[in-house]
Amino acid sequence: MTDIRRTILWVIFGFSLVMLWDQWQVYNGKSATFFPSGKPAATAQAPAAPGSAAGAVPGALPVPTTPGAAAPAAGSVPGATAAAPAAPRQLTTVSSDVMRVTFDSEGGSIVGVDLLKHAADSTADKVTSTLVLMEQNAERVYVAQSGLVGGDFPNHKTPMTFSGDRTLPAGANEMTVRFESPVQGGVKLVKTYTLKRGEYALPVKHEVINTSGAPVTPQLYMQLVRGAGTSGGSWLTNPTGTFTGPAVYTEAQKYQKIEFSDVDKNKAEYEKSASSGWVAMVQHYFATAWILPDGIKRENFVRKVDNLYAVGMIATLQPVAAGATQAVPATFFGGPQEEKMLERIAPGLDLVKDYGIFTILAKPLYWLLDKLHGFIGNWGFSIMALVLLIKIAFYWLQAKGYQSMAKMKAINPKVMAMRERYKDNPQQMQQEMMRIYREEKVNPLGGCLPIMVQIPVFIALYWVLLSSVEMRNAPWIGWIRDLSTPDPYYILPVVMTATTMLQTALNPVPPDPMQAKMMWFMPLIFSVMFFFFPAGLVLYWITNNVLSIAQQWLINVRMGVPPEFNLPKFR
Repeated sequence: MTDIRRTILWVIFGFSLVMLWDQWQVYNGKSATFFPSGKPAATAQAPAAPGSAAGAVPGALPVPTTPGAAAPAAGSVPGATAAAPAAPRQLTTVSSDVMRVTFDSEGGSIVGVDLLKHAADSTADKVTSTLVLMEQNAERVYVAQSGLVGGDFPNHKTPMTFSGDRTLPAGANEMTVRFESPVQGGVKLVKTYTLKRGEYALPVKHEVINTSGAPVTPQLYMQLVRGAGTSGGSWLTNPTGTFTGPAVYTEAQKYQKIEFSDVDKNKAEYEKSASSGWVAMVQHYFATAWILPDGIKRENFVRKVDNLYAVGMIATLQPVAAGATQAVPATFFGGPQEEKMLERIAPGLDLVKDYGIFTILAKPLYWLLDKLHGFIGNWGFSIMALVLLIKIAFYWLQAKGYQSMAKMKAINPKVMAMRERYKDNPQQMQQEMMRIYREEKVNPLGGCLPIMVQIPVFIALYWVLLSSVEMRNAPWIGWIRDLSTPDPYYILPVVMTATTMLQTALNPVPPDPMQAKMMWFMPLIFSVMFFFFPAGLVLYWITNNVLSIAQQWLINVRMGVPPEFNLPKFR
């Protein structure tokens, strides 16, 4: 039974780390090592759309159509009777204290977002500029657009006139910028963006002004457009991996991720009609979203043209009487996946920070980690404090496991002698082993539960540390200046390996010589993987090892079992 127990535990532990190693490879832009899926890894840059001239700005997706209507040709304006010369496009950049937003006079679209509080490179010693979240150039397209459909109305290709401030005035908490279209189809569209101090969410008011002599019933669309990319990995190696792609949230179906590959195959599944929710483009650490108030009926859509993907909504508006104006409020978000901030912006928006199947464990772990950071002020020490609290919470459960291991260690000489005596009679050996366990009141499976509990907690905390933008460029001490990247000098992985080997030396020696060797080889092999893991995760595991060694040592002493080191004997 002891042999079976150890074999099962090593298989579970080993398979878990192999999965994590494969996901780390995928996350760093490499193919999976052990279970390759054939998919490319996520890419931040998108190639220019086919047919674009060298150096030209790739064209955005065509204007969305109402359900059931035929899509207009790419680059055309729905309902236009004749092609008109394109008006000169002007880019206008406005800045708040946390973001710099670039608008295009064509449609009043957002064609650039720079996050001023986030460095372009996650390696602290390479900070040279701010992070560019959205942009439109010859190499990459990532924009936010809106306009009207249902007739020859202003859309994201209509030239508009800018007015407003370009920089948040000193002492002011907000500023507005306005884009006004000419009358088109008897309708004028006015977009008003509000940038607020310290906020990544921009309230956007769309005013539909009917200048004609008859009622009109346009529809308002909003879409996020970006270049191609995939999350990479398969369901086996990437069950809750870092996701890149569109997402739709509705009250009925909640958070629905859509893989780029499913869009390519026209197999995207999501709720098409809703009266609440939002659409988003998600990537590691950051996201963009269009949000409409609850109660407005909308049709959600996800589509692809050439190498560009779009996710958006088409909202049904009330008829606008002649000479009347109808205002539709919305919100554009473009920023980091800070959980508490996202919760305030819209229901369910915090789900873009995706923990996958480990959400039930990861969210409380993050909440506790955030509370500790609010008190300690250092993410590295907060991780260590979180591990201490987890160890305290599982103290009695783990104590039972360590007590069982101590008893196993105490009777190990008797078991080894018995195995030598009955080495030619396996059936009698098993019977004698079970008799010893009964007489000594030892449960050979008693140490399983604590390890089984730690595995999901370990993986959940892994995704907390991997997904939390707060770890990006967060220093700990000395040479550790970014907890989201590997230790540049491999000091922490070496310490982690040493503590793992020390913990192994304190465990009972398996009776089987081959298993005794594997007991040393397996942790050594898997420790190598930690050389490529984020420093924050390695710090967690070191702290866990040290506390486990201390607890095991203390229990061995209390039970009268000398804490001797069982060093390997390789022949």
